[in-house]
Amino acid sequence: MAGGGVVSGGANGNGENGGGAIGGGAPGARFAGQTAYVTGAVGGIGSAIARALAAEGAAVGLIDRDPEGGARLQAELEAAGHRARYANADVQDFAACQAACDQLGAALGGADILVNNVGISPKTDGRALKVWEMPPKEWETVMAVNLNSVYYMAHLTTPHMVRRRQGRIINMSSVAGKAYCDIVAGHYAATKAALIGLTRHWAGELGEYGITVNGVAPGRIATPLLKSVPREINDAVAEITALRRLGTPEEVADACLFLASDQARFITGQVVDVAGGWLMT
Repeated sequence: MAGGGVVSGGANGNGENGGGAIGGGAPGARFAGQTAYVTGAVGGIGSAIARALAAEGAAVGLIDRDPEGGARLQAELEAAGHRARYANADVQDFAACQAACDQLGAALGGADILVNNVGISPKTDGRALKVWEMPPKEWETVMAVNLNSVYYMAHLTTPHMVRRRQGRIINMSSVAGKAYCDIVAGHYAATKAALIGLTRHWAGELGEYGITVNGVAPGRIATPLLKSVPREINDAVAEITALRRLGTPEEVADACLFLASDQARFITGQVVDVAGGWLMT
């Protein structure tokens, strides 16, 4: 599981940046002077988002429970001349999230951009369990990682955004949160549908403070995790996708960067499918 922690500035999300307005910076550096936190940052989609944000000038807080992967990604970004800091935390635990907040807040400042990317979709023997087969513990774990962590992150990072009266929150949903998908289980679908509701509610709640809240709903994305999935399953999904292929992590990152940018300054409460026309709703 790629487990993020919650990060924000200071002990209560109060770290301050010198960053300019959302979308500021020279051409090619849309996020110069801003700090972004990405949960599940070591995974295929998370690392693509982190790299893209860093390449556009953001200081990036990398939140994950994989210390080796986190250290490697931090070193990679720093070697490329970017500011990055890894915080080891399991997003299921609020105290761990708060500790990560303190660490990243001290190193990078409060979050101007929050990408709630972390998520898990357990399979037993390569298949999604039916409701009568699913152990309560598995249900609770998926809820904790995919949903509770999003609340923890927003709870801890929004004070900084509210004070500055600007911010971007991007929640990673899924097309499985919009339509029935037989390759995932009910717990995953439930959390992704809940994120759509949270995205819309928080957009209304936080808009007066200059904070936009949007979601991204990926389809089948060719991450390293898919290498363990039988090829025929991925081929079947590609066949019923309008563009006849799987997506890439970089394509998901592109959507996140757009929503984090000044180009999306009047967009809030929306969930953008990045699915190539699979499960269109």
